[in-house]
Amino acid sequence: MPRLVPDVRRVVLLSLSFWMQVFGLAVLVLPELWYGWTGQDYDPNLAWWLGVLFLLGGIIGRVYQQGLSPLREWLRIIAVGAIIAALAMMLATPSHASQPVVATEASTLQIAVPFIAREEGKRNRAYRDAVGIWTICYGSIRGVVANMFKSDEECLALLRVEVAEHRSGLHRYFTPATIAARLPATRDAAYTSLAFNVGPAGAGKSTATHRLNAGDIAGGCRAITWFDHAGRRRLRGLFERRQREEALCLEGAH
Repeated sequence: MPRLVPDVRRVVLLSLSFWMQVFGLAVLVLPELWYGWTGQDYDPNLAWWLGVLFLLGGIIGRVYQQGLSPLREWLRIIAVGAIIAALAMMLATPSHASQPVVATEASTLQIAVPFIAREEGKRNRAYRDAVGIWTICYGSIRGVVANMFKSDEECLALLRVEVAEHRSGLHRYFTPATIAARLPATRDAAYTSLAFNVGPAGAGKSTATHRLNAGDIAGGCRAITWFDHAGRRRLRGLFERRQREEALCLEGAH
């Protein structure tokens, strides 16, 4: 039968190696529980480095004598924990040289507007869509009435306004970390195209956005392709559009 180590109470209370392993396990598990409970994101790079360094500190701590006074033992535990936390923050923060350029509305629209225009198609004269709603230009239903006509320039200007609105609505679902470090103009345009097609809430609450917020860029881009069905049928047009959006999303990804 397994036996506990001698003086187990002292080990649990004062052992550096024991507490480093407890802290390491905590930073690997607690952020996931917090995200599941609140939906608020965390920095996965920082959590990973904290977990690795705390566990490494626990391994190293096993070779050092654990015979100090209780006060000195806890001072050592606190000091090592503080050093590990500072080191993890340094390692988890990318250098300025590697940080992607933060997408502005102008830089995103420069890519998204022509991309969406090609995907949506244009009709200058008002028409009824599949459910009988008056529609014009690139699928706009804003103030459209029978016999309305818009020029190419008017349609493009309207598209820019509506794409900007969809982008703004979608950005409410992105975390500050995503906007600062995971959203170059190309990826922003790909997600904006998805939002223009399925709505900001549909895109914002999707697995594609949840994965991107968690730092899984490739997984988020891949999840965009899941929106290729109408009802229970996969539509060739949607399938091909999602493939193009995924390719745009992955541009520059490492």
